[in-house]
Amino acid sequence: MAITVAPLTTVVMSSVGQQAAGAASGINNAVSRVAALLAIALLGIVMAQSFNRALGQALPSLSLSPQSVQMVESQRDKLAGIELPAEIDTQARNALQHAIAESFVHGFRAVMILGALLSFASAGLALVWIEHRRAGVSRSM
Repeated sequence: MAITVAPLTTVVMSSVGQQAAGAASGINNAVSRVAALLAIALLGIVMAQSFNRALGQALPSLSLSPQSVQMVESQRDKLAGIELPAEIDTQARNALQHAIAESFVHGFRAVMILGALLSFASAGLALVWIEHRRAGVSRSM
């Protein structure tokens, strides 16, 4: 984020005149804060959905009692912080810990892939817009 905020602010501030600098700065700050909030919310949804899907697929293959499954299901919102039932044996506990960890990694991987795709899309759009602007500038000269 640090490598994008300063250049973006520089571009915004250099594209407006002295009279509109205050408004441009305010809009730039507001947009960046709203974008950060939306990114956190949307990536959180992706993480939770991916984790829940992976855990939902893993739980039936484990030999857990219905009470243990219900206890785990009721704590899905804790992600990797799920507290394991005390009554399960060591082998089932290890298998459940592994399933929870794998589900968390699955969710994290989904968030990272989405972030990478958004970064590539942003770079592509910037390339197109910069090239389009260069073409317009060179024609006007």
